Amino acid sequence: MNGGHVLVEGLVAHGVNTAFAVPGESYLEVLDALYEKSDQIRLIGCRQEGGAAYMAEAYGRLTGQPGICFVTRGPGATNASIGVHTAAQGSTPLILFIGQVPTSHQGYEAFQEMDYTAFFGGVAKWVTEVTHPDQIPEIINHAFTVATSDRPGPVVIALPEDVLREETEKKIIPVTPIKDNSISEQEVQEIMANLQEAKKPVLLVGGGGWTATGRENLCRFAEKQNLPVVVGFRRQDLMNNNSSCYAGEAGVAMPPAVRQTLDEADVLLAVGVRFGEMTTDAYTLFQDRKQKILHVHSSEAEFDKVIKADLHIRSNPNLAIAELLEMPNLGEGRELWREETRNRFLSTHIVPAATIGVDMAAVTAYLQEVLPEDVIITNGAGNFSVWPNKFFYYGSKARLLAPQNGTMGYGLPAAISAKVAAPERVVVCFAGDGDFQMNMQELGSAMQEEAQPIVLIVNNSMYGTIRMHQERRYPARVVGTDIKNPDFVSIARAYGFYSERVANIEEFKTAFDNALSSKTGAVLDLVVDPEMLTPQQSITQARLLNER
Repeated sequence: MNGGHVLVEGLVAHGVNTAFAVPGESYLEVLDALYEKSDQIRLIGCRQEGGAAYMAEAYGRLTGQPGICFVTRGPGATNASIGVHTAAQGSTPLILFIGQVPTSHQGYEAFQEMDYTAFFGGVAKWVTEVTHPDQIPEIINHAFTVATSDRPGPVVIALPEDVLREETEKKIIPVTPIKDNSISEQEVQEIMANLQEAKKPVLLVGGGGWTATGRENLCRFAEKQNLPVVVGFRRQDLMNNNSSCYAGEAGVAMPPAVRQTLDEADVLLAVGVRFGEMTTDAYTLFQDRKQKILHVHSSEAEFDKVIKADLHIRSNPNLAIAELLEMPNLGEGRELWREETRNRFLSTHIVPAATIGVDMAAVTAYLQEVLPEDVIITNGAGNFSVWPNKFFYYGSKARLLAPQNGTMGYGLPAAISAKVAAPERVVVCFAGDGDFQMNMQELGSAMQEEAQPIVLIVNNSMYGTIRMHQERRYPARVVGTDIKNPDFVSIARAYGFYSERVANIEEFKTAFDNALSSKTGAVLDLVVDPEMLTPQQSITQARLLNER
C-alpha cells in the first residue's frame, strides 16, 4: 500500500470512525484511502480549517478519543493552529495531519512550505514529519499514545506528498494502551489524614481526561465527604451543579463568593486541575496561603508549576477519585461549611431583570426548564458566555463544550461536532454576534452533514468584552468595537436552518419551542440591550464609576 492508505488503515485500527477536514491537493492519497474506507470513517467536510480543527477538538473533548483533523499545507495549517492551541490549553486529545511539500522541494521556500516543528513546537505535545512510508505505523501508534496519556493534548504530523505516494509493506499493529497511573494506598491514607483534620476542606477539580464514570464518582465522593466542590474554568460539567456540594467555578472574572470559598479553605484537594491564571484569580490566590494543598494530576509537569503543594500525587483523575470513593465517611460536622459555600454560590445568580430587549436571565431560566437532562451546550468567547458558563446549572448528564483558551468562534463548530458525535441529543450553541461571525460559514457544513444544532445569537451589535474593558479604562472613547451586523435570519435560512429574530422573552419561548421541534436545526437572533456590559453593570454605570 502507499503511505496514504497505510495511514488510514492505522486510523481504522485505532477505532477512528470520524474525521474532520478541508481537502487539499497535498494529501490526495489520504483522501483516496478515506474514499475506500468511507463505510468505516465518516469524513466531515468543513468550510475553513479553523472550523475543522475546532470540530476535531470538540469531538475529542466529548468522546475522550483523539479528534482527527486533516488540512493542507501552509495556509491550511496556520488556519488550523487555533484548534491546536485550544486543545493544548483544554487538555484535549487531538491529532492534526498536515499535507506537506515533497521532501525534494524542502528548504527552497517552495509553494506553501513551512517548518511545522518550528511553528507548532511551542503548543503541541509532539510535532513530527514523516520522511518514509515505513515510519507511518510507528508514528500513528505513538501519536495516539502521546495524545491520550498523562495530560491529554494535541499532536501534529506533517505528511510530505511523495511519502504518501510511495509504497511500503509495513502494516499497522496497534500498541497496547499505556496503563494510567493510579493513586496508592499510602497516598489515600495521606489524603484521609488531611481531610480528617480539616474543618473547611474544598475539592477543586478540572482538567481533561475525565470519563462519565469519573464524573459520577466525583459527585458521589464529594457528597459522601461533605466536600464543597469548585470547578476550574469552563469545567462545570464535571460536577452535578444541582448537588448541595457544588460551590461554583474558578474561572475568568471569578466571583468574590467563589474566591472566598477557596481562600477560607484549610485543606484544598486539587484533582486534575492545573493552577493556571483563571484558577488562581490572575495568580493572586494561594500566594500567601494558609491552607494545605494536595495536588493530584496525571502529569508531574504540573506540580509546583505555579503553586507549591504540600503533597503531590501523580494519578489519572478517574482512578484517583475511584480509590478515594472507598474512603470511610469523614464528613460529619461539616454540613454548615458545605451549606455556607453553596449559599455563597447561589447568591451570585441574583441579577436584575432586563427592561429592554431579550432578558437573558429569563432565557436561561426557561432553558433550564425545557432542555433535556443530557443536553450538550457549547459556546465561544465573549461576555455573552456568562449565561451558559455562570448561570446555567449542569446536571449529571449534561455536557459543556467551551474553550479554556478563550477563543472566539468555537461554539458553532463545537455544536456541529457534538451533533455528529451524538445526533440524538439536543445541542445548543450560545454565540455573540461577533463570535458567531468568526465561523458562521460552518452552517454549510452542518447543512451538508445534517448535523444541525440550535444556535442562540446574543446580539448586542458590539464586541462586548472589549467594549467593557474600553469603558472601564477609557470611558466614552469607543473605537473598533461597534459591529454592523447582517440579517442573521436570512443567512441562516439560506443554509437551510429554521430561523427567527427575537425581541423579548415571550417571543423567545415560542421561538425556542419551534427550534426544538425543527428537524433542520435553528438559529435564533436574540436582540439584547447594548447598554448592558454585564448582567450587573451598564455602560452608564461603568462611566460613573470611572469618574469617581
